[in-house]
Amino acid sequence: MVTLADVARHAGVSASTVSYVLSGKRSISAPTRERIQHSIDTLGYRPHAGARALASSRTDILALMMPLRTGLYVPVMMEIAMAVTTTARSHGYDVLLLTGEEGPEAVRRVEGSAIADAMIVMDVGIGDPRLPCLREAERPAVLIGLPAASAEDAETDGLDCVDLDFEAAGARCVEHLAGLGHTRVAVLGEPPAVYERDTGFAARTLTGLRAAAAAHGVGLLHRPVDGTYAAVAAAVTRVFEERPGTTGLVVQNEAAVEPLLALLRHQGRAVPEDVSVVAICPDQVAVHASVPLTAVSVPAQEMGRLAVERLVRRLSGEGPRGTELIPPRLTARASTGPASPGAPAPLPVDRPVSGPEDRRGHGGQ
Repeated sequence: MVTLADVARHAGVSASTVSYVLSGKRSISAPTRERIQHSIDTLGYRPHAGARALASSRTDILALMMPLRTGLYVPVMMEIAMAVTTTARSHGYDVLLLTGEEGPEAVRRVEGSAIADAMIVMDVGIGDPRLPCLREAERPAVLIGLPAASAEDAETDGLDCVDLDFEAAGARCVEHLAGLGHTRVAVLGEPPAVYERDTGFAARTLTGLRAAAAAHGVGLLHRPVDGTYAAVAAAVTRVFEERPGTTGLVVQNEAAVEPLLALLRHQGRAVPEDVSVVAICPDQVAVHASVPLTAVSVPAQEMGRLAVERLVRRLSGEGPRGTELIPPRLTARASTGPASPGAPAPLPVDRPVSGPEDRRGHGGQ
C-alpha cells in the first residue's frame, strides 16, 4: 500500500508538506503542489479515510438505511440499493449499508459518530419514528418514500423525499380496468405486516385505488396477502365467494404474482379471457411472469439514482428540500382484456368488511 511517506520521497518534499497539500491547512506554492499531485497520481496514493475525515470533516460516505423488515420484497430493495451504490460511486462517495430495524437509534448513531456525510432512508412509514431525529440532525437526509398520507403533507413538513407516485399508480390500475369494462375488481395487496406498519407506499396506493373506483363506478375489494401459494389461494377463494362476478384483479405484491397465476390456471380461469390481472411491480417481474403482466412499473433504479443526486446537491449547498414523485407508467401486456360479455353490474364502492386484515383502516371495500 502506498503511504504518505512514499509520496513525499517521490516528490522530494517532507511528509508534512504533503499533509498540508492534502488538508489545505497551509499555503503551498503552485509548483510544489503540482509536483506532489503528480506523485499522488503516479503512485496511486489514496488518503486514509479516517485522516481525510479529520482534515476535512467529510468522510465521502453516504449511509443507506434499509431495514429488512417482514413483508418487504427484498429484490426490489436490493435493486434500489444497487442504484444508490453505483450513483454514489459516480459522485465519489462510498455507501454504508445499515439493514437493522433500529429506528431512531440508527439515525442517532450515524449523526453522533460522524461515520457518514448524509443519509438515505428507505421503508418509510406514515409518521415514521425516525423523522424527529432526521429533522434535528446536522447531516442532510433524503427519504425514498413519503412519511405522510400525501405529497402535500410531506412538503409542508419540510422533508426531502423521492418516490413513485403510488396514489396515481393505484388510480391508473383501476382506470385501465374500468376502460376495458370491468366493474368488479379485487386488490391483492402487500402482506398484512406492511399495512400494520402504516408503510407509506402501500397506504397511498390504496387511497388511489379507492378514489378511482369511486370515480369510475367500480366495486372494489381489498385483501392484504402474504406471498405464499396457500395465502394467495385462501384470499382469492374468498374473493370469488364474496363477489362471484369479479373480473379484474390488481396485485401489489411481487411475491404473490406467480402463485396467483398458477392458482387461476388450477381453477380453470383463463387470463385475460375470464380474469384480467394488473400489477404494480418492476418491469422484470411483469415481463417474465408466466403470463406477461399489464403493469405499472416500480422504477427502483430511478428512485435510487434520484435520491443520491438530490443528496449530492444538498451536500454541495445547491439543492433545496422538497418532494419529487415519479409519474406512474402503465404498460399493457397479455394479462388484461375486455370484460366478458354479461359481466355483472358493479357493487357499491364502499362496503366495509371485517377481519384482521382490516386493522388501521387498510382493509377491503
